[in-house]
Amino acid sequence: MKQVKGTRFETGVIHGRFQILHNDHVKFLLAGKKLCDHLIVGITNPDPSLTKDHDSNPHRSTLIANPMTYYERYVMVRETLLENSLEFSEFSIVPFPINVPELLKYYAPMDAVFFLSIYDDWGRQKKEYLETLELKVHVLWEVSIEEKGLSGSDIRSSMLKGEPWEHFLPATVVKLVKEWNIVNRLINLGENK
Repeated sequence: MKQVKGTRFETGVIHGRFQILHNDHVKFLLAGKKLCDHLIVGITNPDPSLTKDHDSNPHRSTLIANPMTYYERYVMVRETLLENSLEFSEFSIVPFPINVPELLKYYAPMDAVFFLSIYDDWGRQKKEYLETLELKVHVLWEVSIEEKGLSGSDIRSSMLKGEPWEHFLPATVVKLVKEWNIVNRLINLGENK
């Protein structure tokens, strides 16, 4: 879908795992919000029953790649958007089972515009899922994986190695990660692989 410059959409839907919400996620969310009056943020892999393997990116379904609960990610997204001067009335947060696309109609309005960023085959697969449902798709950007920037995997790896990680996250997320002791949770998950 090609957007006419200056056009705003009434409702946009954007999604991600946000397995630990980082600064590039914030850029992504705010880029989507800039194009719509109301932004619905879908959190993928909301629970293990809606987390599925996919050949294009099999690690996305592992326990260590999904250390945080839906609720924890909900709180991270909510607090980060509020910290970025959005009002509660400007956004909603919902589960978004992208791995089971036929369920999306139960979580998001099908007449909205669905925003995506594409870095790899998994991004292209998600676009195909949405287009198969005949949804309006707007790609915010498509770049190679090398140009992607931050990745939750790299941040979780830094946490496991005891390397600095705080500078990759919004201040409110750093506080929550420490409060919830996410680094120890990752260490425990790594030991139980």
